[in-house]
Amino acid sequence: MGVFKAYDIRGVYNKDFNKDTAYKVGFFLPKLLPCKYVVVGRDIRLTSDEIFEYLCKGINDAGVDVWNIGLATTPMVYFATVYLKADASVQITASHNPKEYNGMKISRTNAIPVGGDTGLKDLEKMVNELKVEPVANKGKIIDKDIHDAYLSFQKKFLPDMSKLSITVDASNGMSNLYVKELFGNSAKYINDTLDGTFPGHEPNPLEVENCKQIMEAVKKNGSDCGVIYDGDADRVMFIDERGRFIQPDYVTAVIGKYYLAKEKGSVLVDIRTSRSTTEYLEKLGATDIYIWKVGHAFAKMKIREKHCVFGGELAGHYYFRDFYNCDSGILASLLVLQTVAQLKKEGKTLGQLVDEIVAYQNSGEINFKLEQKDQAIDALYKKYSALNPTKIMDFDGYRIEFPTWWFSVRKSNTEPYLRIVAEAKTKAELDERLADLKAIIGQFS
Repeated sequence: MGVFKAYDIRGVYNKDFNKDTAYKVGFFLPKLLPCKYVVVGRDIRLTSDEIFEYLCKGINDAGVDVWNIGLATTPMVYFATVYLKADASVQITASHNPKEYNGMKISRTNAIPVGGDTGLKDLEKMVNELKVEPVANKGKIIDKDIHDAYLSFQKKFLPDMSKLSITVDASNGMSNLYVKELFGNSAKYINDTLDGTFPGHEPNPLEVENCKQIMEAVKKNGSDCGVIYDGDADRVMFIDERGRFIQPDYVTAVIGKYYLAKEKGSVLVDIRTSRSTTEYLEKLGATDIYIWKVGHAFAKMKIREKHCVFGGELAGHYYFRDFYNCDSGILASLLVLQTVAQLKKEGKTLGQLVDEIVAYQNSGEINFKLEQKDQAIDALYKKYSALNPTKIMDFDGYRIEFPTWWFSVRKSNTEPYLRIVAEAKTKAELDERLADLKAIIGQFS
């Protein structure tokens, strides 16, 4: 797979791409997104400074200024794009990937994402085919400090922490820029230093292996909740008071408890989302629940189109109308903690709420490394579409639904995997259905 993905530019640095790629991305970006300046932030990865240097050199050689906000969470760059009225921005990050990876997330006016179908393929074509001809009047790098402005924005959503006890795992990543200023002494912290080698664990909390430290810490600390962010703080996962990892699509329902008590509105979820979540959101009064493709570049466009109050994904991305329809791990955690604080007043726990939400047996996302992904998908579709399903969704792979169970199958947009999620009313049926699905996929491994 190339370095230009469906949602961003990403790969192993100095293998999949290098400083020359970064320079050309910078040089041609103002051609793709006409602008007077480009907002640029970066994460703490060891290669981010070099990418920053060459990306900025390219932007400046195109005659455009860089507004440098320095070390940043990815949501901080989204905020800066709107706050600084920029028509283009870049966050240098590989998000949750291991330390040898890096990349760039690009946004346009109003923090609208630039994905494969909305400009990234055009930029790739420019980088690969056009000649670089630096202009005479070069741009310059101008430092912009927006830390306090973004902190003030986040504090608007901060719950009363006086009765809460939480454990925060900052994954040695960018959430460290803000978590202590937000949570103070109400939290106990682990992996709370910025370190691009990620010594605590890989900065991907969707892998339960990377959550073992915080699961143990929550129990040891007697916390009401555990919060663990990914490397660039656009995603977040949660641990309940018993030390249990909460499947992220269930968290969409928890956030619904906060928002839908204030106003009834529509919600966006991705094609892998549990019926437990959608049925609970319906009980809370969601007016419409829109199911859509996986990935921030798709979700942000759909949430705008449908005027959703918020949205959530199985990968731990949560999107908010209150935040320019963008995703933010820290904002999501503040809203979940609003609910945890309210539950505590009522004598209930987060774990008890999750137990109320979950009404089905769910497999979680299962990955298969396959060369013949398309053939496997076709074989699954051929079999199950012929069995009188109640519904077929044919975007981003397939979701095929039956009265007591459903499954989704899709190709990863960022990794060489086929991904399956299945769900059924009982564990016995789930096990049976999974065995059938795996047998078909196994023919193509």
